[in-house]
Amino acid sequence: MGHRPPAVIALRVPLVLASASPRRRDLLARLGLAFSVRPSDADETWPDLPPGPASEEVALRKARAIDAAGALVLAADTVVVLDGDVLGKPADAAEAHATLARLAGRTHTVATGLALRLGDRETTAHALTAVTFAPLTDAEIAAYVATGSPLDKAGSYGIQDDLGALLVERIEGDYFNVVGLPLRTLYETLRAFVPDLVTLD
Repeated sequence: MGHRPPAVIALRVPLVLASASPRRRDLLARLGLAFSVRPSDADETWPDLPPGPASEEVALRKARAIDAAGALVLAADTVVVLDGDVLGKPADAAEAHATLARLAGRTHTVATGLALRLGDRETTAHALTAVTFAPLTDAEIAAYVATGSPLDKAGSYGIQDDLGALLVERIEGDYFNVVGLPLRTLYETLRAFVPDLVTLD
């Protein structure tokens, strides 16, 4: 059996994560939070808004799509934005390669929107992180794509991956936002939304 870490954040209400992302599950577990997973099938079409508000809107759609009476629903949406274009999950290896070639040597924005819903109450927040890629050779990109890791990730990379970490020259902002769940923003949003239900243990 795995070792459960000491709780950092405790909630006096059931928590439902409306996401199938293993990275979000891992980050929540790192905080010691108890939660269940119920992926949302909401429409993830990107609205015509700036990255932060747009990611909040998609996260809110996901939260509203989950029927969880008496539970606190947490939904999130993470996207990579370059030159105003939203770079989602690639359709195949060729698209992943093209996306990484486009990101190479440049700075892009990672936006993660959060949505919390409890009964008929809801709130949203977001975090933005600037990520600068190192210049990359075609061989380096091909080696990373060959691992298969880029295929299920927005922007075709994961900063937490062994090879994905080598693509990144620097970041400005929350590292965990780039992974898929900005933990400080989540904590602050929880504390403001359900102050009587959140404790630090």
